[in-house]
Amino acid sequence: MGKLALAAKITHVPSMYLSELPGPRQGFRQAAIDGHIEISKRCRELGVDTIVVFDTHWLVNANYHVLCGPHFKGLYTSNELPHFISNMEYEFPGNPELGKILAAECNRLGVETMAHDATTLGPEYGTLVPMRYMNQDQHFKVVSVSALCTSHYLADSARLGWAMRKAVEEHYDGTVAFFASGSLSHRFAQNGQAPDFATKVWSPFLETLDHRVVQMWQDGEWEAFCNMLPEYAVKGHGEGFMHDTAMLLGALGWSKYNAKAEVVTPYFGSSGTGQINAIFPVTPQDGSAIPEAQASNPAGVAPTSRL
Repeated sequence: MGKLALAAKITHVPSMYLSELPGPRQGFRQAAIDGHIEISKRCRELGVDTIVVFDTHWLVNANYHVLCGPHFKGLYTSNELPHFISNMEYEFPGNPELGKILAAECNRLGVETMAHDATTLGPEYGTLVPMRYMNQDQHFKVVSVSALCTSHYLADSARLGWAMRKAVEEHYDGTVAFFASGSLSHRFAQNGQAPDFATKVWSPFLETLDHRVVQMWQDGEWEAFCNMLPEYAVKGHGEGFMHDTAMLLGALGWSKYNAKAEVVTPYFGSSGTGQINAIFPVTPQDGSAIPEAQASNPAGVAPTSRL
């Protein structure tokens, strides 16, 4: 019935919002903003009606959760970085129908997931920052999925992505985009050193590791990447333990995915972290490589802790 038309790994650095404001940093994140605008353009050309964001700023301690209210509007201040994002306006429509469909299919396929369509819960900035640049005209409906998962298996997150694609294709009458909203390495600069690392990665090791990963994506080395993802998430300080990335690759076929990533915004450093905007072309899904549910855990992935 429905279609997954576009998949991407995207940045949500709060310095994008800071970049809008008068001051010494004005304009310094324009490349990242332009990348969001380009991804939005691609979505519009493909007829996308709803964007589903795997948000590594939505922390959850049990289950997976889908925020799918009918409408979102408010003023947002980041509790982590209020000097970067303060009183940022947002407004966009939600999609309760799709959110419930996504959760139902995840539950049917063994990943316990809850849809929330009637709550005061608001989106986190892993969703709000991208939508500021992709969706200011409220063209797209938006659904947010928890992806900072403190007690979860990466294997289950991959399975969730697979289930959500099946839900779109088999039960939804529309066209959808999936975004993994999170960085690569996510080791913030030490307190007091943040200004010195505004456009840098924290260490040469992490930067080298990130560059190798991006090259693997561009070369289509998905089996190797999926095998190393649990260790990369730990040793590379992956944001949200890379659950967003596991979800995205699960939707694309996991280690059997066979396309090559297109970098839209080249890799850049931000407050010590490694960032990118990259499109992962959607190809027919081969579900044969999707991990089983966590009980058997064939990928050997341990439960995660917050990084």
